[in-house]
Amino acid sequence: MTVRIERKIVGYKVGSNEEAAAAPDEVVASEEPEDNVVQLHEKLQRPEMLIGSTYKVKTPLSEHALYVTINDIILNHGTHNELRRPFEIFINSKNMDHFQWIVALTRIISAVFRKGGDVTFLVEELRSVFDPRGGYFKKGGKYMPSLVAEIGDAIECHMRMIGLLKDDGLDDNQKKLVAEKRAQFEAASGTASVPEADAASDFPEGSQLCVKCHTKAAIKMDGCLTCLNCGESKCG
Repeated sequence: MTVRIERKIVGYKVGSNEEAAAAPDEVVASEEPEDNVVQLHEKLQRPEMLIGSTYKVKTPLSEHALYVTINDIILNHGTHNELRRPFEIFINSKNMDHFQWIVALTRIISAVFRKGGDVTFLVEELRSVFDPRGGYFKKGGKYMPSLVAEIGDAIECHMRMIGLLKDDGLDDNQKKLVAEKRAQFEAASGTASVPEADAASDFPEGSQLCVKCHTKAAIKMDGCLTCLNCGESKCG
């Protein structure tokens, strides 16, 4: 029986007839198990059904909202290698003013999703786009430099939801600092505390824009500017 050698020969010896008879079985037994882990790549066929989420983007620049839908593919379902990764994106709106570039943008982003690898860089690239006419503040006081940047913000929110991006949040020391500064500011200005349900979105009136998280949540206490959203402080 002829045995085809598929691997590089690293050594040899003269064997007996008994060893030669057992050789085919040894070759099969020594082969490494096939890796069945499926990775996301551009040749992977789209399944009949995908799961996803839709995010509403309402800006003061348009009368009508945009609806950003991101569909995900489940890789290696039911195994310890199971992964949920974004596969395609659609943006729909009654406003047809931006139809051309939105269709182009969604096709390019979907193509990047399907190539696999690290696609988290898209968030920073989109959020770095500035509108020459100026940006706007969304609900909660967060500054958006452009409509494209808010689309990137929606993609970031989705990536955090599926675990592709990790949300570190504030550590205990930062939370303590933010709580102390908020209490001091409210005591000095005589304003009532913000209800707990709105604490994440409402900040004291007259707050300045934080240069780190781009949220209008920075207050000045004792000559030091501190952000009540991310904990950034000029005093360290």
